[in-house]
Amino acid sequence: MNRDFSAFFKRYGWPTAKGRLPFCIGHRGASGHERENTLAAFRRAAELGAEMWELDTQLTGDGVVVVSHDDHLQRVYGIDRRISEMTAAELAALDGVDVPSFSEVAALARETGTGLYVELKAPGTGIRCWQHLVEMNQRFACLGSFDTAQVRQLRDAACDFPLSVLIRVGHDPHALGDEAGADILHLCWERAGERPQNLVTEALMARAFEAGREIVLWHEERRTILDDLMKLPVLGICTDLPDLMRAPLMKERALG
Repeated sequence: MNRDFSAFFKRYGWPTAKGRLPFCIGHRGASGHERENTLAAFRRAAELGAEMWELDTQLTGDGVVVVSHDDHLQRVYGIDRRISEMTAAELAALDGVDVPSFSEVAALARETGTGLYVELKAPGTGIRCWQHLVEMNQRFACLGSFDTAQVRQLRDAACDFPLSVLIRVGHDPHALGDEAGADILHLCWERAGERPQNLVTEALMARAFEAGREIVLWHEERRTILDDLMKLPVLGICTDLPDLMRAPLMKERALG
């Protein structure tokens, strides 16, 4: 099954000559190499050839969007504090904590020519991220969430960026796509057994495409599975290790 993405790219103002498809989406940056959701992880992902970065949004107590998967800092930094209970200044002052603001990550994306695949965690971050991207005329981005209400809020507000709904194993992707008003079905099926690629059937893809939706796939670091996923007509694939999808430049040149 072939897929022409030109209409999608034109509709949303995405660059038409960026890398190759499916896009390599660095999951929380190159989180297999650097601490997740940090500027170092995002820069490393760009260096390794990722066309986009997946990142997560939280909200400080004074309303600043920052990039972190968790509100609580314990798992990543070993600190018993919550982002939502601190000001941005208090968060920035913590020793050994590297939680960038969304605006900092967006600026790095502009510098490196990388797209932003924004997973909205904390409610209220979607509108703020959208407004910032509009202000910066930064079109190469997508906003999405497991929370269909957050995606629907953006759809109802006439957000002109592509919207994605993230879908857990066992949930109906088409029903959630309708509920959220999403443009992209993001299948988060990395835990669906030893061959999750078998769940991405011809019928599933055909139904999504007929509804005018694209597909993005889960973060995958298993070589044989990733090889199969890269043959599918999907918009992008997440991975902690972008170098599994994108050969180093010198190696590509050697291979001609």
